[in-house]
Amino acid sequence: MTERKPDNVSWESWVERQIQDGQRAGAFDALPGHGRPLDGLDSARDELWWVKAKLRDEQISALPPTIAIRAERADAIDAALRAGTDAEARQLLDAVNERIRYLNSHATAGPPSTVVTVDVDVIIERRHAERRAKISDTDPTARSDADSAGNPATDCDTDSGSGAPARPDAPGRPPRRWQGWWFRRRRA
Repeated sequence: MTERKPDNVSWESWVERQIQDGQRAGAFDALPGHGRPLDGLDSARDELWWVKAKLRDEQISALPPTIAIRAERADAIDAALRAGTDAEARQLLDAVNERIRYLNSHATAGPPSTVVTVDVDVIIERRHAERRAKISDTDPTARSDADSAGNPATDCDTDSGSGAPARPDAPGRPPRRWQGWWFRRRRA
């Protein structure tokens, strides 16, 4: 702790002595930002610069909960897709769904919440589909639609076994909404 200023010493000389003692003791060595120019010297003066710096350094979010939940929802979906088991994925999604339901049902500060809950079964199915695609990309024998020679079976992705890509409006495959428009536009 700093000693008290003696009565017989001026403020200026007492402060200078404290600084010199600190320099000799190495208290100013290896400070953050040592040797770099000060941040924000060229920018416009901001009265709350220290608050913004503290929020940034501490990684604190100042968003209202109704807006922050959007990022939480996206992070939970990403974490569920990377989770080790379905149970872990369901637990992550159930937790964010509970928070979304709470924010949607209670009055909070900020704008109203329009975030919908995550459909857990859809995300789990997407997770399974991504894993199946990853397996089939790395191991061609793992494909369920391959014949005994390892050749892919003809399906709606090819046109009658010719190997040419099928048009999305080909028989046997319902057209997607935009595809019908796209091909009608090209024919005209």
